[in-house]
Amino acid sequence: MVPFRYDQVGSLLRPERLTEAREQYKSGIISSEQLTAVEDEEIIRIINKQKDNGVAAVTDGEFRRSWWHFDFLGGLDGVEYYEKEAGLNFHKMETRKEGIRITGKIDFSSHPFIQHFEFLKQHAGDDVVAKQTIPSPNMLVYRADQNEEIYKDRETYHRDTIKAYQKAIQAFYDAGCRYLQLDDTAWADLFSEEGHNKLRAKGLDPAEELKVMQDMINETLAGKPEDLVVTMHICRGNYKSNYFGSGGYDYASEVLFGGLNVDGLFLEFDDERSGGFEPLRYVNRKDLKIVLGLITSKSGELEDKERIKARIAEAVAYVPLEQLCLSPQCGFSSTEEGNILTEEQQWDKLRYVKAIADEVWK
Repeated sequence: MVPFRYDQVGSLLRPERLTEAREQYKSGIISSEQLTAVEDEEIIRIINKQKDNGVAAVTDGEFRRSWWHFDFLGGLDGVEYYEKEAGLNFHKMETRKEGIRITGKIDFSSHPFIQHFEFLKQHAGDDVVAKQTIPSPNMLVYRADQNEEIYKDRETYHRDTIKAYQKAIQAFYDAGCRYLQLDDTAWADLFSEEGHNKLRAKGLDPAEELKVMQDMINETLAGKPEDLVVTMHICRGNYKSNYFGSGGYDYASEVLFGGLNVDGLFLEFDDERSGGFEPLRYVNRKDLKIVLGLITSKSGELEDKERIKARIAEAVAYVPLEQLCLSPQCGFSSTEEGNILTEEQQWDKLRYVKAIADEVWK
């Protein structure tokens, strides 16, 4: 049953061959068909590599994407992927200068990600679960550059986003998806006073936005197929092993752990930036899985196994062991640049997650 006791967030380091092919495509040296052929081969390789390393929820590594979120969002009707004058401000660095903007009424008619999932499922086979990751609807609400001529009020904008996402979820389901993960960094703006100030600078009230984020998730999932498992990964940013947000879950804890209609939550708990386990006391459902992201994806050094076991034991004070799972705190390559570690260190991390889980949940 997903999420598994040992799971992963989704993105994997891009191999050099794929990186070179993408650069050749951008330069006009190879065609889109040639790039797709390289992507196909590398995704098949990475599927088999995940299986060889004991990964039970297999992804395509997000190998066809440049960003974990913009590629999907920019493929929705009424949304455009474009080059900006400035990138996102991360700790100690600025990202590439790219983003998304609203160009028309938001909708979902077709999307290449559906075919991408079908390819993943076909080559994953029946001995593992094919896991699809997409950005949360909150990412369109909080990361897209708005157009007041198209959407004069937020309510209509939110309603169209929800409807588009409901169509997308059904399309993935019809393609055979039974394990869908929503990735979301918007919640991080609620975890610190700095984040609250960013919201206020945009004329937004943190308390009101907490309710907006909750409603976007719950209304998007209203009426989803019963046998589709939907989890959410809450992230504080991941770009070249850097982050953009800090703070514990305290401010949003009652909503996150007691007011969302998801089946599981992937949570960052790999360092002090994420706070303690106390907010988990608001978990009020026995069927809600809490996936503890105790293994960092931002560096290659393996954590102390006994320390990880001790932290799992600490979490049990708030959530029963049978509701807990283990994973890396984030993906290894949320953008095509990837985090600062080697591919072998990445596999070491994923094997380590399984090894620890096998000992904890005997």
